[in-house]
Amino acid sequence: MKLKGCIFDLDGVIVDTARYHSLAWKRLADQLKIHFSEEDNERLKGVSRMDSLDIILEIGNMRLNEELRKEYASLKNRWYIEYISRMTPDEILPGSLEFIKELKEAGIKVAIGSASKNTPLILERVGMENLFDAVADGNRISKAKPDPEVFLTAAKMLGIEPVRIAVFEDAVAGVRAALNAGMICIGVGSSGILSEAHSVIPGLNKINLKKLEKIVKLSGYE
Repeated sequence: MKLKGCIFDLDGVIVDTARYHSLAWKRLADQLKIHFSEEDNERLKGVSRMDSLDIILEIGNMRLNEELRKEYASLKNRWYIEYISRMTPDEILPGSLEFIKELKEAGIKVAIGSASKNTPLILERVGMENLFDAVADGNRISKAKPDPEVFLTAAKMLGIEPVRIAVFEDAVAGVRAALNAGMICIGVGSSGILSEAHSVIPGLNKINLKKLEKIVKLSGYE
């Protein structure tokens, strides 16, 4: 079956915003006097803001009422927006633009599939706001990864069957969401962490259309 579309997670796949999430969550954890490690941060990748806060509270064995939960989640987001508002095109990860342009030139549609409600701001800051055929983000969906809603929404916006789409993800929850959507998944990052994906690459600078087509074929989708 011929590949017709590619969906990209944003944070940590196309742009280096994952570190800004990490900085903001670490800042909040420090304020709450909760020890927050790099391993803990891995659990937050691809997870919604409120679910991420709950994970941090669980780490600290802390409970907060709904009002305080919303207050702290908003505080984290304000810090995060401060960081990303200073972003420039230099923060687009290596190979991202080249690979996406290669796909578009080959007639393959491209979309963003991100849980982040700040997706429009990030794309605008790095000059990619007009690059994608569709953007499914936290402003359009209500269910967090590993629920497949974000990828199924993107597929619907593209007008392409899920089975004809490849997803690029850097988080375990995102990989599972792609698989739950019935899509091919290419992990971007560590093969040890993203072992459930059909294939894993260190970054988008390590893939091209020819390699992607080979992955699709070996995945049994074609």
